[in-house]
Amino acid sequence: MTQSTDKDSKVGIGSYVALAFAVVFFSGLMQSNEWYGVLDFTTLNGSFGQVAYSVSETADGVQAATTSLRGKGGSGARDGFIFALTLIPTVMFALGMINVLEHYGALNAARKLLTPLLRPLMGIPGNSGLALIASLQSTDAGAAMTRQLKDEKHLTKRETDIFTMFQFTAGAAIVNFFSSGAVLFTLTNPDGSLAVPSSIGLAVIVMFAFKFVGANLFRIYLNITEGKEGQNSDKQDKKLTEETA
Repeated sequence: MTQSTDKDSKVGIGSYVALAFAVVFFSGLMQSNEWYGVLDFTTLNGSFGQVAYSVSETADGVQAATTSLRGKGGSGARDGFIFALTLIPTVMFALGMINVLEHYGALNAARKLLTPLLRPLMGIPGNSGLALIASLQSTDAGAAMTRQLKDEKHLTKRETDIFTMFQFTAGAAIVNFFSSGAVLFTLTNPDGSLAVPSSIGLAVIVMFAFKFVGANLFRIYLNITEGKEGQNSDKQDKKLTEETA
């Protein structure tokens, strides 16, 4: 136990480099079709090819195919199963990257740097920071990484519940907002003035702030419903985790 604790407490420059790479990789900052897109999770994750189910001819004689990943006419459990299969590569890729980054000490660096911030804000440890960042652009990656943290005893049941509420509130906020909601801020009135009297930056800040509000409202709910019994159970989980380490 002592040897493991000593090893975990040593966070070198390599750990911080791995953490910096993880933040850039999962944050979506490099999402682009340019060469630096190789440093982005979503870009590297890519997408499936699509299944053509109808072909039409345009006015200039060019044939065009109307496509859909699941094909035409899918319904029921079969359609849902095919859709679920599309999530597997994302989850596998995210977990694989986390294992590599954990090997180089990124989680240890995240725990040391972010615990003083995330503990008072949401009551969760800093090594959940990478899952937090990933959840801003991919709900699948965030959920998979959180499950892995829970299975490896980095998060207790109570911490997992609170963190899940953070992710559930405005899921994949950055990607969903910039891919659909941001266009609203470009709309103008007939007189040329902006139709939305706000800014994109303010909207992002509000969304991010209320993710923390949602997590803390759930903390209050757990305190009311579970009381001291739930807190004692959480402490026992942490003690068991430390003894296992």
